[in-house]
Amino acid sequence: MSIEQVAPAVERMREVFALQRQAFAEARYPSYVSRRANLQALKALVLEHADAIAAAISSDFGHRSVHETKLLDVFGLVSEINHAIKSLKRWMKPSQRGVGLWFQPGRAAVLAQPLGVIGIAAPWNYPLYLTLGPLCGALAAGNRVMIKVASDSSHFGRLLAELLGRRFAEDLVAVIQPGPGINDGFSRLPFDHLIFTGSPAVGRQVMRNCSENLTPVTLELGGKSPTLVAPDYPLRKAADTILWGKCLNAGQTCVAPDYLFLPAGSEEAFIEHASAAVSRHYPVPLADNPDYTCMINPRQMARVEALLADARDKGARVVALADAEGARRVGKLAPHLVFDVRDDMLIMQEEIFGPVLPVLGYRRLEEAVDYINAHERPLALYLFDEDQGRVETLLRQTISGGVSVNSVMLHVLQENLPFGGVGHSGLGHYHAEEGFQTFSKMRPIFYQAKRNGSFLLKPPYGRLTQALLRLMLR
Repeated sequence: MSIEQVAPAVERMREVFALQRQAFAEARYPSYVSRRANLQALKALVLEHADAIAAAISSDFGHRSVHETKLLDVFGLVSEINHAIKSLKRWMKPSQRGVGLWFQPGRAAVLAQPLGVIGIAAPWNYPLYLTLGPLCGALAAGNRVMIKVASDSSHFGRLLAELLGRRFAEDLVAVIQPGPGINDGFSRLPFDHLIFTGSPAVGRQVMRNCSENLTPVTLELGGKSPTLVAPDYPLRKAADTILWGKCLNAGQTCVAPDYLFLPAGSEEAFIEHASAAVSRHYPVPLADNPDYTCMINPRQMARVEALLADARDKGARVVALADAEGARRVGKLAPHLVFDVRDDMLIMQEEIFGPVLPVLGYRRLEEAVDYINAHERPLALYLFDEDQGRVETLLRQTISGGVSVNSVMLHVLQENLPFGGVGHSGLGHYHAEEGFQTFSKMRPIFYQAKRNGSFLLKPPYGRLTQALLRLMLR
């Protein structure tokens, strides 16, 4: 495609940005009523078209479980919108703050001010939730929003543009379709905030582009989320939950368990429990099972299979938990456990993003903690332990974006908790009140009283100033 063909799409994107920027300049502080109406319209859109949304997402994947879409994408989003509607008046209300003794009887407050035009660079793995979740927070905060859909979400992206176009004016919410020049050009627009979900490598480039305009960013970047099973935690119970989380969306989840620490010597028992869990969750062969999702495309399938091959070639033991060949013929990757792994294997260096789980053994919990802390800070950490004191100790000894205890991934679906990474796994938060604050300027305001002592701060300074300083600097 020539530059002449590329230019109109990029130019159109810039025109939409200018349109939204102008619209914001004309209405800088939308009312509570208008914001609530926008959130209610967003919720109605999702509920009314949930079946069509699920079908479009499934088309992009080759096959994606309808129930997974409705449980995770749709339910997660509707729950978040409901919470925002319920909390919006409180979030918008100025927060009164105390005033220091020397500045009384003045008043202080913090006002949540809309930022302006927000950019959302959306991923393909949970295209509804990870696109319209940030949209919910941005609209609640009173902003205008441009959404760039992922190139692997073409069916969903076209449907999303159509549905949002029916409900929202383009100067409030606009969808930008992928194409040459769009990805790079989108992150170079002078947004008032941009949120990106994707890999650390692309996140670095997005951050570089945003730096040209000093655009603040929220980055949700994933990584290798560890899972730790305590010595006395029921292994069957742990296996059932961990394999559910690993197989969900065929492991194509940014907070999926990426590797597992087990008590040394429990590996064979875990294989039995894991195999039984997969059989319970997917009693029909994976090739024909409507609840098991395809890999998004052959490229992703080949990438994860290459990780398995590299591990096997370097001495790892690979255990398939279902019929791998039958699943592969229809674009599905069966769940696998990988034992005897080492750090020189690619599978322990890259986020897997597939239904493959490396397993390491430990003799002391401290060994597992030391390993986790020696690597990049993960987006999530999963602890399976019924000893609350030990859990609290482990929480204080580790750092991660979020934690689920005796479960996996469920912290992300809590409507009143923020979500975000730390270090290599991301920057900033969205969801809940923290998401509202991310898309707001939390604007500090001081109201000077009619009668005040501000004259004491002004020169010329003399003995009275010295006396006051002796009192103030105590």
